[in-house]
Amino acid sequence: MNEIFKLSFLRYLLHSLLPMKRDKKSLTEGSILKALIALSFPIIGANLLQTGYQLVDAFWVGRLGTNAVAAVSVSYPVNFLMISLSSGFAFAGTILVAQYAGAKKLKMVNHVAIQSLIMVLLMSVVLSAVAYMLSPQILHWLGVEQEIFAEANLFQRIIFVSLVFNFSFIMFQSLLRGVGEVRIPLYINALSLSLNFLLDPLFIYGWGPIPAYGVAGAAYSTLATLCLSAILGLYVLFYGKTDFKLTLKKFKFDLPLLKSAFKLGMPSSLEISARALGLTLMTGIAAKFGTEVLAAYGVGARLISFVVIVGLGLLRATSTLVGQNIGAQKMHRAERTTNYAAIIAFCSMSLIGIGFFVFAEPIVRTFLNGSDEVVGMGVSFIQITAPTFGFMGAQLAMIGAFRGSGNTMQSMLLTIIGIWVIQFPFAWIVSRMESMNYLGIWWSFPVSYVLPAIITFIWFKTGAWKKKRLV
Repeated sequence: MNEIFKLSFLRYLLHSLLPMKRDKKSLTEGSILKALIALSFPIIGANLLQTGYQLVDAFWVGRLGTNAVAAVSVSYPVNFLMISLSSGFAFAGTILVAQYAGAKKLKMVNHVAIQSLIMVLLMSVVLSAVAYMLSPQILHWLGVEQEIFAEANLFQRIIFVSLVFNFSFIMFQSLLRGVGEVRIPLYINALSLSLNFLLDPLFIYGWGPIPAYGVAGAAYSTLATLCLSAILGLYVLFYGKTDFKLTLKKFKFDLPLLKSAFKLGMPSSLEISARALGLTLMTGIAAKFGTEVLAAYGVGARLISFVVIVGLGLLRATSTLVGQNIGAQKMHRAERTTNYAAIIAFCSMSLIGIGFFVFAEPIVRTFLNGSDEVVGMGVSFIQITAPTFGFMGAQLAMIGAFRGSGNTMQSMLLTIIGIWVIQFPFAWIVSRMESMNYLGIWWSFPVSYVLPAIITFIWFKTGAWKKKRLV
């Protein structure tokens, strides 16, 4: 009886939360600008809510002091790296689903979806277990100081357990994005973030019979809300009123398809892994200057991850539009979509950069309860980086065209150039100069935004990305 009640409640929650299926105008015809905005706004909203997990954690953990902020900050790039290792299938799923949807091959849309979903779930279980066991060694490799080691390890291990649910929800969002359905993930993210906002102070500081878990409380809160998001996402894919009608009946792995998806997705996984590993090593460089610099870097990096969501939203919207239009053999619309996206990204993120530059100090103080010296470090980080946000946005939009067309290798190479050829060597060399010190890390960010944007623009204008065909 209790199980029946739980199932009924879940169905009631989903039907109340999620809209009924509606007729959607094709993304391969009509106004490109309207389609781009209609897709990108919900994606940006969903991504903002997802980043809200980190910002809510940062806000409440920041009340615990500098050591607590540093303990949480050190796990962020490592978690990013873990996620990136299996994200290739998510990107491949989006690309293949978008191109098959554009070509009106709906049976293949469902086939690609179930194959990608099961493979990502299996990969996530393996990665979660391995990362959990290696957590102490990872922190030692990063040079984390002993005074925050125990807290950082506990927080990181709980986050690693949540990877299975995180991967499931990422795959869910990617598949729906491929068919142009971007509202449902937004609603689920809003629900889970609201719950996270309530659970964070409850688990961090305790209340009644619930003990105060401190830094670990933020991780427990994230675990609980990601579990809810994954359950809702899987329910929608199998039973929701969307373009997907998934089933496990007579399921068996389609090895040729998975091989194709692997080849398509692996460059994307390597791309994000290269970015994540680069951020991890950047964290290691910051850690060598002490806990105060690490805390300032952690807050600055989190704020940048919040800003980049606008560019990532346009990247993902561009990928879907470009993919569907290439599937429909409409290359001119794919190119015009990218031009619109790059201009919008540059202008909007430049405006955000101006706002961050002007209000840098109150923004940093919101997320860092430290001395004036530490806050000043964070402010300098933001003010050095913010004026170049527009270049980062424009590059991300153009990379969206490469991904949507299936040119994931080009996207990977551009990221490697930006992180490993430009940013990391610059930060390593300049931060060792006595006159620059940790400011060399700060300055590596604007350098890694401007130069790669110029390279990406030149590459995009060659038109080589338009020649690849997947469907």
